[in-house]
Amino acid sequence: MSVETQIDTILRDNNQERALVLIKEYVDSHPDDGYALFCLGKLWWRMGERAKATSCYARSVAIDPDGPAKAALEMARSIEDFFNPDLLNP
Repeated sequence: MSVETQIDTILRDNNQERALVLIKEYVDSHPDDGYALFCLGKLWWRMGERAKATSCYARSVAIDPDGPAKAALEMARSIEDFFNPDLLNP
């Protein structure tokens, strides 16, 4: 089973805390794996940690400019640009 398949399987697990530990361990030992960083970013995004997700996407894009993190980074930045704090405090 490839690393990508293993990571995708972990992400499908409903236990986000377990998935986070496993993916972070993998990224710590393979810091140049752009796909793993992208997956870590996806998990951070699901957990509501937008800044951490965006950081992972940016690191992934630096490693693999044409990888899947490119679209995720563009989306995350688009959402950040759209955010209007005045709408939360009328």
